[in-house]
Amino acid sequence: MKDSKQRISVLFMFYSILFCVCLITANVLETKQISWGPANFTGGLLVFPVSYIINDVVCEVWGYRRTRLLIWLGFAMNFFFVAMGALADFIPGAPYWDRNEAFHAIFGLAPRIAAASFIAFLAGSFINAYVMSRMKVSSAGRNFSARAVLSTVFGELTDSIIFFPLAFSFVLPWEEMPSLVITQVLLKSFYEVIALPLTIRVVKFTKKHDHEDVYDNGIAYNIFKVKEL
Repeated sequence: MKDSKQRISVLFMFYSILFCVCLITANVLETKQISWGPANFTGGLLVFPVSYIINDVVCEVWGYRRTRLLIWLGFAMNFFFVAMGALADFIPGAPYWDRNEAFHAIFGLAPRIAAASFIAFLAGSFINAYVMSRMKVSSAGRNFSARAVLSTVFGELTDSIIFFPLAFSFVLPWEEMPSLVITQVLLKSFYEVIALPLTIRVVKFTKKHDHEDVYDNGIAYNIFKVKEL
């Protein structure tokens, strides 16, 4: 009989795939600026918050160590996608190809946005996971809703404060940065609140299905200890 730690969780695999897809999709959508009434935000807002919801679910069920693996996996897959896009953009197009400008508009800007998003993503995701983990231990597993929302607020705030100056300095007016940061944090946090009933159901189902409910007592929060599961 195999050790339970060696058991492969189909749900964790599914969440990992969805997490990576969300990050890759958000990277492309970030190149579009959207105005909705008085609010300005990027297209990545449509999908990026889902990655934080998955982060919360994985951290709540399997703990910080499994979440650390998830975050680095998402980072690696996103980096691969952006690198291949940049390479394809760099290679000269065929003589009959008349979409070079359109292609470059997406993937030409991607390396800078990707560099900013990589740094912001790592900082925000690990802050989100850390807050979620410590709050679960200190509250003895109570108040999941508060933990999910507060961890997202801290994570998204960190992400946005890092991302926008790095990605859009000298592209967008500096006076637009504070409003973009505040708008992103508020909208993404609101997204989390709206999705909370579904998130709670997903957490309950996952715990029941995998018989997991990890508490991070005495673990190392070093983000580079990926092999420690």
